[in-house]
Amino acid sequence: MLHQPIEDLLRQHIEKITPLTEEEFAFVRSHFTTKKLRKHQFLVQEGDGVPNDFFVLRGCLKAYHADREGKEHILQFALPDWWITDYQAYFKGAPATISVDCIEASELLCLSLQNREKLCAQLHKMEHFFRVKISAGYVALQQRVLSMLNSSARERYEQLLDAHPALLQKVPKTLIAAYLGVSRETLSRLNTPAR
Repeated sequence: MLHQPIEDLLRQHIEKITPLTEEEFAFVRSHFTTKKLRKHQFLVQEGDGVPNDFFVLRGCLKAYHADREGKEHILQFALPDWWITDYQAYFKGAPATISVDCIEASELLCLSLQNREKLCAQLHKMEHFFRVKISAGYVALQQRVLSMLNSSARERYEQLLDAHPALLQKVPKTLIAAYLGVSRETLSRLNTPAR
């Protein structure tokens, strides 16, 4: 009975875009497997294969690239009701170019590319669902790139605060700074109101 709310999270997530009957949801759910990870455990490691896309049920994760000096450049965070993986590796069958690890203990639903394709072919509602999600992801990525190019550090911080206030409660400040492309000291200054 403990897992009922978790199952409901996936269904509610899908039904924001398309309704499902009980039978359709049971069919969709049968294509996912569950994975639990500890804090700091890798979900995806640079250089490895990436057979799954991951829907977050519980926890918090980060996707990042480490440069030659070992500095982390955070591309994405993921909270419950969000998806995360290395999409280039997932769709192209190539080695991962980013890593994904757990900021806190996490529980995820895993969807292989083969099962995703099967779902889309056999249930057109899911094809519609994934098309909407991918389109939204492209838009969010474009907005993030433009924000990094055109917005001040303070504007980027305020955009993040407005869009995802829960993230700032869960994620250490050093990781927020890495996501915004600023130093920890700069983030501390941004944390104080502008004069």
